[in-house]
Amino acid sequence: MTIELGPLGAYLTAAEATAADAVALEEAGYGAIWLAASPAADLLAAERLLDATGRIVVGTSVLNVWQTDAGTVADSYHRIAGKHPGRLLVGIGAGHREVDAGYASPLAKTAGYLDTLTAAGVPADRVLLAALGPRMLRLAAERAAGTLTLQVTPEHTRRAREALGPGKLVVPGHGVLLDTDVDRARETGRAGVRPILGIANYANNLRRIGYTDEDLTDPFSDRLIDALVLHGDEDAVVAGVRAELAAGANQVGLHALGADPIATLRAIGRAERG
Repeated sequence: MTIELGPLGAYLTAAEATAADAVALEEAGYGAIWLAASPAADLLAAERLLDATGRIVVGTSVLNVWQTDAGTVADSYHRIAGKHPGRLLVGIGAGHREVDAGYASPLAKTAGYLDTLTAAGVPADRVLLAALGPRMLRLAAERAAGTLTLQVTPEHTRRAREALGPGKLVVPGHGVLLDTDVDRARETGRAGVRPILGIANYANNLRRIGYTDEDLTDPFSDRLIDALVLHGDEDAVVAGVRAELAAGANQVGLHALGADPIATLRAIGRAERG
């Protein structure tokens, strides 16, 4: 099944996303909502948003393979896909050593999770992997519809596209902030990414694409913050989105920082449509 997502997706926290948010984003032209912060295996958060809308795709970004039972996820997928065919994507990820008890052999754990989903009839073309490094990207190319990535740059997107080939989805995620005060925007961006940059998987991936220990040492370099958190006015943010699309992304998932995330996302959507 071909998945047409459109250029813009929106990240919302699964526990906080409302039906009204989903309707507003669908009206603003977004192609997908990505439910962040390890949604539950029952996928009720996704079902609630799909029930409220008529077109937008909802995906998980991501289900943690150490915390969510694959059999329950498969049952939930079939329940929801029966009502909303073609509109649910299952994003899964191997988590991180720093936060997941029992973390070991993430590639093998993810492959086993995929085995369970496949045996339960979840189509591979509805599953995405959170893949940063070469081995996980290879698994995404072989056994999934593509990859969801966070804390990346167009250079990583280019490498992911090369690894996956032309027929797979590559969906990088970025923080976004509408603030034309550069110093203030960078400080907001630093606060937003600080917890994530303390996780080895993200830091090591950024080193692979050319960032140094100096960039990655708190308070982090301006060039790193500018790459990870798109900021400025609407046109500046849209330029960052288009750089990702030019590097091979199918869609860019936006995580809006600031007091009114939905208003920020709607404003960016208007600017992207021109």
